[in-house]
Amino acid sequence: MSFVLRDLAYEDIETIGTLENELFPTDAWPLELFYSEFFQPDTRRYIVVEVDGRIVGYAGLMVIDTTADIQTIGVLPRFEGQGMGRAMLTELLGEARRRGAASVMLEVRADNPRAQELYTRYGFRKIHIRKKYYRDGVDAWVMQLVLSAESGEVS
Repeated sequence: MSFVLRDLAYEDIETIGTLENELFPTDAWPLELFYSEFFQPDTRRYIVVEVDGRIVGYAGLMVIDTTADIQTIGVLPRFEGQGMGRAMLTELLGEARRRGAASVMLEVRADNPRAQELYTRYGFRKIHIRKKYYRDGVDAWVMQLVLSAESGEVS
């Protein structure tokens, strides 16, 4: 399946809000938060993935000093397994490197082995568990990827 990655546009935010509620009904971000994130380009970058001109996924990154945080990443279930999550993660890791990050952090649900596998394949390691982090009581794995300063490669 062919897809396109591009930067989030202001006009996309309502669509992203709808997808957020579909993908993360228990922990969906309020629409206002996406608008707030959009207007912080010095420390944030959000991207979308489109299939036939329709947004089917999105992801966001925050970089402050030398630490990056993957804020969110999601693909509609019927489009999973097509490489879109990997493409967005690769793009965000590249952005973290371009902005001078030494490490990338993220939280992932303890009951989401598919996402955990993806992050592990990219070199992320579980460094902590946040008990009952999500509203429904599920723990979060805190994962970290250390980036090599010299080569821009994963260490």
